Amino acid sequence: METRSTMINGRRARWAEHGTGSPVVLVHGIPTSPRLWRHVMPLVDGKTLAWEMPGYGSSIPDGKDLDIGLSAQAEYLVEWIESLDLDEPPVLVGHDLGGGVAQIATVRAAERFAGLVLTNSVSYDSWPIPSVKAMQRVAPVLAVLPQLLMYPTFVQLIHRGHDDRNIALESLAEHWGPYVAQGAARSMMRQVSALNVQDTLDIADRLAALNLPARVVWGEADAFQKIKYGERLAADLGADLIRIPGGKHFTPEDHPQAIAAAINSLLTESRKD
Repeated sequence: METRSTMINGRRARWAEHGTGSPVVLVHGIPTSPRLWRHVMPLVDGKTLAWEMPGYGSSIPDGKDLDIGLSAQAEYLVEWIESLDLDEPPVLVGHDLGGGVAQIATVRAAERFAGLVLTNSVSYDSWPIPSVKAMQRVAPVLAVLPQLLMYPTFVQLIHRGHDDRNIALESLAEHWGPYVAQGAARSMMRQVSALNVQDTLDIADRLAALNLPARVVWGEADAFQKIKYGERLAADLGADLIRIPGGKHFTPEDHPQAIAAAINSLLTESRKD
């Protein structure tokens, strides 16, 4: 898995890349990075490009003076994809906030994508979740909290979102590091302060008209993004809902085979077309 970067309109764009063939763009959520997809990428029958949202992961410093809300992230995503000069439109895959970014991007520029895969994604009025809303209310205090006081909150979030305890521990090791390096409290404060449910509400009534091949994959036991939202997305997108019994929120880490299978089926469908 190769890490790459480039400058686009004065902004640093970073992503991880693996494989060859038809392109697949993967977008992470909070509090993760492209490393969320580390177990999915080797299973995909194509060229995977896991984009890092500005303000997240190793790009946390790049978000200090940027709008890092979902609507702006969708704009950055499309600009980055355009810069890649791909031979064919990519399949777009999103988890959590990244799923919201993917919805906005496809609504704005459906012709640039070959298909859409959403897994345990924010949508409609499903977010921010209560714990994030609480952090938004105390953001000024959050920004000056000692790092050690943030860690228990982070640990609880990760463990509540995983149904595989060993993978949860691995996930903690993967995703806490960038926050430590950049100041956990300040970094998370910037992220949660930028979240606005209006970004998905503004495009919700346009999802049914997308006319893009789609898959919706959902952990049925997700306490953060409830299965009813997966059902609604599947209905609006004209897609089957692929359920993961007992699956929780971080499906790309706990259930990479299910996510990769959905992506590969969409790639096969697009090749036939």
